[in-house]
Amino acid sequence: MKRTSLWGLISGPLLMAALMAYPGDLVSPAADPVLALGLWMIVWWISEAVSISVTALLPLLVMPLLGILPLDEVGGYYGSPIIFLFFGGFVMALALEKVGLHRRIALNIIQKTGTSPAAVLLGFMIATGFLSMWISNTATVVLMLPIAQSVIHLLIEDSDGFTKEDRNFALSVMLGIAFAANAGGIATVIGTPPNSVLIGLLENEYHQPISFMEWMALGFPLSVLLIAIIYGVLLRLFPFKSLAFKADQNIIADSLKSLGAMDSREKQVLVVFGATVFLWIFRAAINQLIPGLGLTDTAISLFGALSLFCIPTKDKKEPFILAWSDTKNLSWGILILFGGGLALANGMTQSGLVDLVSSSIQQQQWPVIGTVVVLIALMLFLTELMSNVALVAVLAPVVAGIALGLDIPIIHLLIPVTIASSCAFMLPMATPPNAIVFASGYIEVKDMVRAGIWLNLISVALLTAVYQWVIPWLF
Repeated sequence: MKRTSLWGLISGPLLMAALMAYPGDLVSPAADPVLALGLWMIVWWISEAVSISVTALLPLLVMPLLGILPLDEVGGYYGSPIIFLFFGGFVMALALEKVGLHRRIALNIIQKTGTSPAAVLLGFMIATGFLSMWISNTATVVLMLPIAQSVIHLLIEDSDGFTKEDRNFALSVMLGIAFAANAGGIATVIGTPPNSVLIGLLENEYHQPISFMEWMALGFPLSVLLIAIIYGVLLRLFPFKSLAFKADQNIIADSLKSLGAMDSREKQVLVVFGATVFLWIFRAAINQLIPGLGLTDTAISLFGALSLFCIPTKDKKEPFILAWSDTKNLSWGILILFGGGLALANGMTQSGLVDLVSSSIQQQQWPVIGTVVVLIALMLFLTELMSNVALVAVLAPVVAGIALGLDIPIIHLLIPVTIASSCAFMLPMATPPNAIVFASGYIEVKDMVRAGIWLNLISVALLTAVYQWVIPWLF
């Protein structure tokens, strides 16, 4: 075991025990146990003392013992609807890989973007960012991950082995996909759930509606700029200047030709995936067209997944596209990670920890711009540990109250603070895209932290500039 892992394994529970034994109140009687548990989990997550999925099981054990939440309530988060949204996406990714469709898509992408390593990275980031404007960033990354893995295997497993520059390229592609998915969701109202939470709050509580195009006028250029910054940071931190792919356009064309025409199973998977994406994009319109239907992203995801287990094929040995035995390759640990994050977020909310942090900021007599910077930074760094949807739902009304107290337009403060919830780049558990690419095996926590801390700080500065100069001009 690495020294840092051993240190983390011991110091995590000791830190919690020390905080629990503190004679006074650190925050409040209700919030202290949640804070202690959160710090224990952070230490284990950062030090990788044990699997991050094992760490995510701690709330199931600790929360009931400390009286934070009852066991049945904690357990419910590990089986929440959002978990099954991810499950469905993972199943569709399995089908793409099983029938080889991901390889065909990967080869077509490379053929169009070129075989320069930097061009391939940029191509993946642009494609991911664009898809995340319209569909779930989780679904986007689930789609892109096997394609990226195929490209990496195709282009860097050569005679010189897996060199440092090969690793830097693989690392950059994986981080680029996750970070571009996070940034891409900023571009549209439907791109990520926090945007929708904000729009609903502004319209229902403060009667300040924002149209789709009004949001996109701000969100799209900001998203493009952020993706460009991410691209530059990755090239700077993980260089692969001398990396030259052995494959050229002729080899790519030959590889595509060797695949032959699409077989019936590939076409079936493509139709299921296309139908699922169509339903994700037009879900709101379909629900309006058919009142009472109540179509959700999770239901659509499960529809796609279950279809793959039920659609018959012409293969006598495998009567359906997927069999349950195929799920042995599913990232079950990542699903547990999501559940643990949801449980911790709810504990922080119910204990009043988030409210206490927010109210303490409100009481400080700071300059307006200083308060804006603190609120943006608070949202951005808290969302590294909590569900961004839950965090926006809890903090947005508080931020609106602070804006009223500072005599500034609510919309001017709420928009950059909400967008900050989509800029979590440091930790695997911060967003589903981060967690999904972490499962690829090409990324260590320290790599994500190294790139993420710079991107987080740049995002705080960028959103502060947006508050100061852009939003007053647009709104």
